[in-house]
Formats: sequence, C-alpha cells, structure tokens
Amino acid sequence: MRTWHEIRRFPFAVRLLLVNQLGVNIGFYLLIPYLATHLTENLGMSAAVVGVVLGVRNLSQQGLFIIGGSASDRLGARGVIIAGCALRTLGFGLFALGDGLPVLLAASVLSGLAGALFNPAVRAYLAQEAGEHKAEAFALFNVFATTGALIGPLLGSVLLLVDFRTSALTAAGIFAVLTVAQALVLPARAVEPSGGGVLGDWREVLGNRAFLAFALAMVGMFTLEAQLYLLLPAGARDATGWDGAAGLVFLVGTLANLALQLRLTKALKSRGDRARWIALGLAVTALAFLPPAVATGLGASGWLAGAAVLLGALLLYLGLMIASPFVMELIPRFGRPELTGTYFGIFYVVSGAAAALGNTLVGWAMDAGDHGGHTWLPWVCCALFGLLSAAGIGRLHRLGALPSNPPAVAPATAGAGRGA
Repeated sequence: MRTWHEIRRFPFAVRLLLVNQLGVNIGFYLLIPYLATHLTENLGMSAAVVGVVLGVRNLSQQGLFIIGGSASDRLGARGVIIAGCALRTLGFGLFALGDGLPVLLAASVLSGLAGALFNPAVRAYLAQEAGEHKAEAFALFNVFATTGALIGPLLGSVLLLVDFRTSALTAAGIFAVLTVAQALVLPARAVEPSGGGVLGDWREVLGNRAFLAFALAMVGMFTLEAQLYLLLPAGARDATGWDGAAGLVFLVGTLANLALQLRLTKALKSRGDRARWIALGLAVTALAFLPPAVATGLGASGWLAGAAVLLGALLLYLGLMIASPFVMELIPRFGRPELTGTYFGIFYVVSGAAAALGNTLVGWAMDAGDHGGHTWLPWVCCALFGLLSAAGIGRLHRLGALPSNPPAVAPATAGAGRGA
C-alpha cells in the first residue's frame, strides 16, 4: 500500500514510465528466454548459428547505447522512447513471421537497437522528471522491472503451449500498445541544447575520468546481476533436480523487491553518503555467492543445497536493491544536465562491455568447475567480482572522485518535479 501511495506522489510522466517498464520487461522476457530453444528445436539451427543470432542482438543493444543516449539529449527522450518501442514491435514481429536466417538477423538487429534507444532515454527522462527524488523513482523503477521480469517468463511458458509464433506476436503486441500509449499521453519536454556537436559531447563524457572509473568499478554489479539468469537458476536446477526451481529464484527476488525496495531506499537515502551504500550493496552481492559456494564445497545436495542457492538469490537481490537506485541517481550528476542521456548511454556501453568479459570468465569457471569437480569455483569467482567492485567504489569515494550527495529536500516537496 505504501508503494502505491508513493507512486501517486510522482508526476504523471514518471508513473507512466514505471508502467512502461513493467510492460517492456513482460514483453521481453516472455520471448527472449525461449528464443534459443525455438531456433534449435523448431528451426533446426546449429548452436553456432544460434550464437550468432543472439550475439547480434546483444551487440546491437550494448554497442549502440551511446546512440540512444545522444539522441535522447538532442531530440528529446520522449521521441526516442517511442521510436525504441516501435522498433521492438517490428523486431519481435519479424521473429514471429520469419524462419530464414536473414530475417532472424534483421529481427535481432532491430530488437537490439530498440533497447539501445529506449533504455538510456527512459532513464534520462525519469532522472529529469523525478527532480530531487531520483533515488525513490529508480527504486520504484526496479520494482516494476523486477515484477515484469517474473511475469514475462511465466506468460511465455503458457503461450509456448500454443507455439512460439503466438509468444512472439504477443510480445510484439505488448510493445505496440506501449508505443501507442506513449505517443498519446507521454508529455513532451523542451530539449536544452548542449552547445556542441555529438562528437564533442562524447569527448566531454569520455574525458570525465571519474565517471569512467565509476562505470568500470560497477562491472561487478552488472556481472553478478546477470547470474540471476545464468548461474543461480542452473544451481537451483542442479541442486534439486527440478526445472521449476529456477523460477523460485525470480519469485524470491520479486517478493523481496515488492516488500523492501522502496523502504530500503528511503531509509538509506537519509543516512550517510550514497557512495557508501553503493559499496555496501556491492559487498552484499558478493556475499550472496558464499552460501552456494559453501554448500557445493561441502557436497550438499537436494533441497539443502537448493535452499543455499535461494538464500544467495535473496542476498543478491538485496544488494542490488541497496546499490542500484543510488547508482542511477549518481550517473547524471557527473556532468551537465544537457548530457544526461549521453552519460547513461556511455555508462551502459562501458560497464556492459566490461560485464560481458566478466560473464565470459564466470562461464569459464562453470565449465572448469564441472570438469575438475570444483563446483564451488564459479560461486567464488562471482564473490570476488563483487568484492573488487565494492573496493573500487570505496576507493573512488575516499579519493573524492564521486559527486557529493544532493542537497536535502524538505518533506513538503516530496514527489515534486517537472510536470507534476
């Protein structure tokens, strides 16, 4: 109830973007987790070709975040968000209608480009509209995103009982509805000129050494967050022998997010420097991988080992709940407001590329652990990633390289912002 009351205190545009993110994640996760299975089992493609199709989608998104961020700054976040949702509609529609490799590659490029457009634009718009309450806005954003990430796979598993095409068309339909809704009701905002060219904007952001150091230090958060879809579900399935155990990982996270995210953010915001909470959150994400590491190292199996994995999932979600809203709040404060989208875009390019390397190392550790009988190895590897990131943020904080806390806002103005 408190969460819904908090939502109503934000401007209409913020509330719309929260619902938009719920729909985005539902549409994305009802399709993408099942895409590889469709390509191999239904279309008979080799693992190498499947890797190309999925890799093109990831590369199109991760590599082009900077384009979406710059477009948001120069053309306005609203138009970029709408364009991104429209492209995702087209891309997912192609997945439903095309079986040939050229069509599938085009679908991958379009769906990846769509994410590169609306992800930084949505965050830039949210940061601008939330005013001095960015942390709370991004906390709510996490709640809606996590809920969508739970509903999406559940809906997708039901739709697959019909066929993959039905799932893809449903996902495309969700994005079509989001496109129309935002075109009709998302308020337009005046664009403040940055005073230079696009390349000049990129040089300014890339020349901000403190910002780049921060983005690289956050590699642990993105690498460990990715394990919600790789290591933790695999660990839950291996421990229990039940495929449904992977779904419990997301259920635990969604329930914890709904119950704790906003309360945690509001409580921590008024207690101490934001950088300390980011470092603490990263440390908690590191600790999340120790219960499964201990359980596997001791040879535990069955539901005892499964409980250790679920405890790890809960701690991982808790660490992300602590750190993520303050990370999103901090990014725009590294530079000028006119470059908010560019900062978000480059942040995701830098940290995403570093996290891709991190995920490769985790995958190697999983294989090496299985072959050598050291099943604890990937869990310990992840814990080290988190601790290194926490140490990096702590170091930047001690050097004074991170922006200071924003000035406190009187309670009477809570929820205020442009467009309220």
